[in-house]
Parts: sequence; C-alpha cells; structure tokens
Amino acid sequence: MNLIIDIGNTFAKIAVFDGAELKDVVTNSNQDLNNVTSICQRFCVKCGIIATVIQLNETVRSQLNQLDIPLLFLDGATPLPIVNLYKTPQTLGYDRIAAVVGAVGECPGRDLLVIDAGTCITYEFVDSQKQYHGGNISPGLQMRFKALHQFTGKLPLISSEGDLPFWGDSTETAIRVGVWKGIEFEIYGYIKEMQNKFPQLLVFLTGGDRFSFDESVKNIIFADRFLVLKGLNRILNYNNGRI
Repeated sequence: MNLIIDIGNTFAKIAVFDGAELKDVVTNSNQDLNNVTSICQRFCVKCGIIATVIQLNETVRSQLNQLDIPLLFLDGATPLPIVNLYKTPQTLGYDRIAAVVGAVGECPGRDLLVIDAGTCITYEFVDSQKQYHGGNISPGLQMRFKALHQFTGKLPLISSEGDLPFWGDSTETAIRVGVWKGIEFEIYGYIKEMQNKFPQLLVFLTGGDRFSFDESVKNIIFADRFLVLKGLNRILNYNNGRI
C-alpha cells in the first residue's frame, strides 16, 4: 500500500493506494496530520510520498518522522515518468506536475490539456510523447472575487453561490456572473486554441470548482478530482521501479 500526502495552501489530503487503485482519501488540516499514523496502521502502508506547497511546521514534521516507512519528498530533482521541458523545474508547483503525470497515466499516448481549478487556475500541456511543455497560471475563483473587492473602493465581497443570469441585473449578480463566466470563457478559449493545434486533444479538469461547457467541448473533457493524488502515486511507483 502507498501513502500519498498532498499538503496544499488550505488543507491536506491523505490517500492510500493499492497499486493504481485508490482505496481511501481523507481531508485534513495542513497544520496537523493527526490521523496519518492510524491510516498507515489500518492499511499496512509500506511507503509514501509527501508533496507540499507550504513550509511544514514542527508538528507535521514530527508526525512524519514518527512514521516507520520510507518517505519520498517530491521536489524539482525527483525522477518523473514523463519528460519535463520546464526551464525552472525547481520552481514548478508539485500539484501542477502531479496533475500532468496523473493525466498521462489515465490516457497515455494522447495530447493532453490539464486544467486545475483551485486557489489558482493552472493550464498544462503534455504531448502524446509524454513531453511536458509547460503551462500558465491564472487567478482562481475566490481570488477574483477578493481582488474585485480589495482593489476597488465600492465593490462588495460577495459569495460565489447565488443567481447567475447571463447579464447581471444588480451589482452582486454583475460581479458573480462576471467572475464565473470570465473563467468559463477563459477555459473555453484555451481548449479551442489547443484543439486548433492538436485536433485529437483531450482535456482533464480537476480541482474544487465546477464549470459548465457546451457540447462542442464537453465530450473531450474528463473531470477527475483525484488527478493530483493519482499523479503523486504514479511518481512514487515510478521511483520504486513499479512502472
């Protein structure tokens, strides 16, 4: 069994895989991995991988040090089952490369656009030869709402949940629709541009936010909220000689 620990800006995810099969996943605080020991015992975990975008505090470091299994800490020098063409791999977010590796594992031999709609929205391209060419980073849903409030004098901070007419009929709906539709049109633009260059393109969409698309692109989009976890597991298996 493999232990996968994905520590993000807001929370941590702890998952267990048996080979390529996801057996369990729990959401945890990113400041205290209080259930990691019991998870390892319950599933007889043999090894693990740690990926984090934050500095680990002493509590988390102590909890990880107490685990009696070999742990791989993902960084820019970790061997990958794809060709990484990024010019600064040491600055590449682990979640970005893990999502790419996860997508390649799900659909090998295809040109892939990987979109992760989380705190930020990231767009990654990997070709059919498993060559990762890089990607782009854009503000995420909540970041856009907060920016409109913080960088203006009168616009309120509103919830992302609520009425979504095509044209806003109040300041609240104007902001909400503007943010939601702006992201949807942005994603749609990336997909159509990449389709023009790579007609057999497939798209993977992961992350916490959900968007709607018309039939012209819906049939090539695969939604997978565990894509990063799958990629981390695949990286661990690759480093242990199992793929």
